[in-house]
Amino acid sequence: MKCEHCTRTECSKKTKTDDPENAVVAATSPAREKEEKGEFHKLADAKIFLSDCLACDSCMTAEEGARVSQQNAEDFFRVLNLNKKCDTSKHRVLAVSVCPQSLPYFAAKFNLSVTDAARRLSGFLKNLGVHYVFVTTVAADFSILESQKEFVRRYQQHSEDERALPMLTSACPGWVRYAERVLGSPITPHLCTAKSPQQIMGSLVKDYFARRQNLSPDKLFHVIVGPCYDKKLEALREDVHGVGSGTSQGVDCVLTSGELLQMMEQSDLTVKDAAVDTLFRDLTEEEIQRHEGAGSDGYLAHVFRHAAKELFGEDVEKVTYRALRNRDFQEVTLEKDGEVVLRFAAAYGFRNVQNVVLKLKKGRLPYHFVEVLACPGGCLHGRGQARAEDGPADKVLLQQMEDIYAEVPTRPPEASAQVRTLYQEWLHGADPPRVQEALHTSFPSAGLAASSLDIKW
Repeated sequence: MKCEHCTRTECSKKTKTDDPENAVVAATSPAREKEEKGEFHKLADAKIFLSDCLACDSCMTAEEGARVSQQNAEDFFRVLNLNKKCDTSKHRVLAVSVCPQSLPYFAAKFNLSVTDAARRLSGFLKNLGVHYVFVTTVAADFSILESQKEFVRRYQQHSEDERALPMLTSACPGWVRYAERVLGSPITPHLCTAKSPQQIMGSLVKDYFARRQNLSPDKLFHVIVGPCYDKKLEALREDVHGVGSGTSQGVDCVLTSGELLQMMEQSDLTVKDAAVDTLFRDLTEEEIQRHEGAGSDGYLAHVFRHAAKELFGEDVEKVTYRALRNRDFQEVTLEKDGEVVLRFAAAYGFRNVQNVVLKLKKGRLPYHFVEVLACPGGCLHGRGQARAEDGPADKVLLQQMEDIYAEVPTRPPEASAQVRTLYQEWLHGADPPRVQEALHTSFPSAGLAASSLDIKW
């Protein structure tokens, strides 16, 4: 049976801000094919807020704005409807990967445990027509492990290369976009080259999982569900490809937690809970676990422990944080023989990030490592799930989410049997060229024009 083709109504995504210093920008997509009439509800376009997101005219081109505007529920439903109505040659296998920081949001909304909330999400998505539902914890394992190795290597080389330290994390797409497009060469050499969990999950699904299922990567439609809008920008990165998968993009669409909840609230489908899938045939369900971070994947704690052991032979059981300027700027140190040998910091929110950047440019930043996140409070507080549209943060909801997230069992990435298997099966025993291609990236050193450098956050 042939597909019916017609034109979609024009859609647009507007960027808004509560900060009068930041301009309002609209990115309008070209005319698109009109959605075929079906049983799926249309949803309001998601908004990108400049106060917590970097999708502004200083960081995003008009073309990127159009592409971001296409990453919404409408695009997701388009693929679902094509699978239901088109000839089989146009069918695609749908895989949805959910970030661990999104699960407490659904758990709080549904008054469920994180495990039960994950099964509720999986059941809903599979009722829609999704084939596989994953959690991205295993991808974060890889990102943290590669970050640990890179920090030790940088620390050992920093006497020869002054830009080896401090190492700045690169898992937050909002921060990375700002560093690449606005800050440029004074900052980008300090970015960790380990890919983010989203990028690695794209490689795992489009390369490892696709090959195990005997699928061409272009036959897979991979969706990420995450807590912030910046992940939509991250999906546009050209290097989000699987090993040997050619030009197939690792992530085809990103939905925020709030967008997915809106789908669930507007649906009249009867939902039956379903198991969360794994990348392996011999495991029937993914166990929900997290890493050691109050509202994120906890790069600081994991890298700190690894560096203390590898560089100084110290076993750190508990990482002790000391708040500095505010609760979103904290410091961790390791002393040996009365001397501070490791000094790490966590800087969340762009007021703190700007402070780090200014000190680094002046050569006065005292840290070896900084975990940088764009959202105050970390990933758990991402705009895509922490606030009502055009409204302030829902403090009661955020506290519920923090309490729920704290109850999820933690797992050090080194303890992951899945990761050990994947290093062997996927990366040929951690073969350096394959590891570099699948788990690392590079950053352009040139920022934008000087007129963009004085943007205030």
